[in-house]
Amino acid sequence: MPDTVIETHNLSKEYRDFWGNRKVLALDSLNLEVKKGEVFGFLGPNGSGKTTTVKLLLGLLFPTSGTARVLGLPPGSVEANRRIGFLPEETYLYRFLDAEETLDFFGRLFQIPRPERRVRVDRLIKAVGIDHARKRQLKEYSKGMARRIGLAQALINDPDVIFLDEPTSGLDPIGTREIKDLIIDLKSQGKTVFMCSHLLADVEDVCDRIAILFQGKLEVVGKVSELLTEEGVVNFRAQNVSPSARDKVRQALEADGSYIGVEKASRSLEDLFLKVVREKTADAAAANRPEENES
Repeated sequence: MPDTVIETHNLSKEYRDFWGNRKVLALDSLNLEVKKGEVFGFLGPNGSGKTTTVKLLLGLLFPTSGTARVLGLPPGSVEANRRIGFLPEETYLYRFLDAEETLDFFGRLFQIPRPERRVRVDRLIKAVGIDHARKRQLKEYSKGMARRIGLAQALINDPDVIFLDEPTSGLDPIGTREIKDLIIDLKSQGKTVFMCSHLLADVEDVCDRIAILFQGKLEVVGKVSELLTEEGVVNFRAQNVSPSARDKVRQALEADGSYIGVEKASRSLEDLFLKVVREKTADAAAANRPEENES
């Protein structure tokens, strides 16, 4: 498998009306690379182009211009699809099947031999935490349980790349932690996870790198640790600090024997996300103001 698992070059998608006039430029010249074994966070406000990008990478939409490759293959090709797992934002599964029947059905779609299907179905049901409900019909599942079985079906073919759209939506804190641990485990297996989420704390916990889209354009991309570091700001960490030591800062802390270390201060991913969106919203408003005045 190549080191670059997902790549796009000037990938664009525009939607046109009946007369051929552009209605929406959903994605504007996206250039992106995702490496093997990464957990990659793909962020943006509603309408920023995240879902359009995922559909283009899955071959569910065709680009207006530009190119994309997944696992070195064209999106939507049979070989690429065999090696991809996908959890959509809304889980659409057969309501009258139970968990075992659901996963067995998807396993048969991938032509997995029956003995291997049984092993995978049992392992995945336990991994996503629905062992107690494996014989219940999906119509009886809560939203959180439906997300769990949806994630299990995305993994039934043991994919090399997994696309996750809001994987922790509807889960309680314990379930959220379990899913995040599962994502980290997938990374440890060398799998690549492309994750869209509005829950920024979840992204911050599990992602190696992130990208932020705004109105179809890529605004920020990089390692989480680097993007959240505030240059020129440091934090002093100490324990058992006396009042006098607090006043004298580092020198007093060293003399007091309470000095631990110095590290770069970080802002939260939520702060970065809101900063990018607010700046671009202000830029867009400023760009549109002259046209409004002329009209």
